[in-house]
Amino acid sequence: MDHAVLPGIRDTADEMVALRRQLHAWPELGFEEFKTSELIAQRLQSWGYEVHRGLGGTGVVGTLRAGSGSRRLGLRADMDALPLTEATGLPYASQNPGRMHACGHDGHTATLLAAAQLLALTRGFSGTLNLIFQPAEEGLGGAQRMLADGLFERFPCDALYSFHNVPGYPAGLLGFRPGVIYNSSDTVIITVHGKGGHGAMPHTAVDPIVVAAHLVLALQTLVAREVDPNEFAVVTVGALHAGDAPNVIPASAELRLSVRARSPATRALLRERITAIATAQATVHGATAAVDYRWRYPPTINDAAATAFARGVAHEWLGDKGLIPDLPPLYASDDFSFMLEQVPGCYFVVGNGDLTGRPENACTAHNPGYDFNDQILPLTASFFVKLAQKFLVA
Repeated sequence: MDHAVLPGIRDTADEMVALRRQLHAWPELGFEEFKTSELIAQRLQSWGYEVHRGLGGTGVVGTLRAGSGSRRLGLRADMDALPLTEATGLPYASQNPGRMHACGHDGHTATLLAAAQLLALTRGFSGTLNLIFQPAEEGLGGAQRMLADGLFERFPCDALYSFHNVPGYPAGLLGFRPGVIYNSSDTVIITVHGKGGHGAMPHTAVDPIVVAAHLVLALQTLVAREVDPNEFAVVTVGALHAGDAPNVIPASAELRLSVRARSPATRALLRERITAIATAQATVHGATAAVDYRWRYPPTINDAAATAFARGVAHEWLGDKGLIPDLPPLYASDDFSFMLEQVPGCYFVVGNGDLTGRPENACTAHNPGYDFNDQILPLTASFFVKLAQKFLVA
């Protein structure tokens, strides 16, 4: 679909790919995106945007007004990297040890900047454009921090759009889904308190490891037997820490859970039942359980009208062949959900390429071998431009 790329985007594609790789080479974790946000601010300022720094710590907002239109559009990209050691072997691989752009936020940022440059050059719209570069999406709630700093009070938006690349779908295909597109994501820390003792005398102790083992099994029945089969839910025990020596019964054990749901009702049910099951299992064995339930990201819910608008723009431009048909809800989560609770909008996806494609992006995100597919940058940037021009009709 290279023919669909806008000429103005095609002219700067090499520059923006180079910028993306520059970002990839020096990844920064959430709320530490100092070099990244400064680069963004300098670029936006040089193109004539009114630049606002420091929202949510390291967030940047660029505002551009054209014509006499009263409509206001927000476009968002995330900036942060992950605490991973890169294993791609690419010439532009991370130069920051233990830090890696393993989710494609470098590509999201560069894509929005490419669109920003062309929109500033052509001014082919009428209204206000707010470009939101968000810090700390990866589990730290950067969107909430920006909202707490008055994001939409200072920069009101009538609609809001963002995208995420998805490995596994053909490169450049756009996917839209009204309603829930990403799941909620909560973290639960359960600490089982027993009574430590000698491994040879278990009758004098209360073994928290036994309690934890029963709890792991009991939690598996929650999704299978208490959640409506028509609903989506995941309860994963990702870590279990207890003891150091084979002949010592420890005093406590800690379980760390990732809990996901697709509907607010199921999310609430999981919280209620996980807490009850942990408490009951501990009591049965003469122990106690402390449940630290960390309510994190709600489901990402797309507004039906905003989604239909964006899909219509894409279909008019690319036709059926440019769209992912019948996109199902995806398993991940994203704190763009908090922004969509404030402003109607749509989180769409772009295929990053088949997993059997180029070695550097032939794996899923959050993987040391992942890389954003530069081939999708010009097309996605072109879509941002067309979306802005269509929403902010000149």
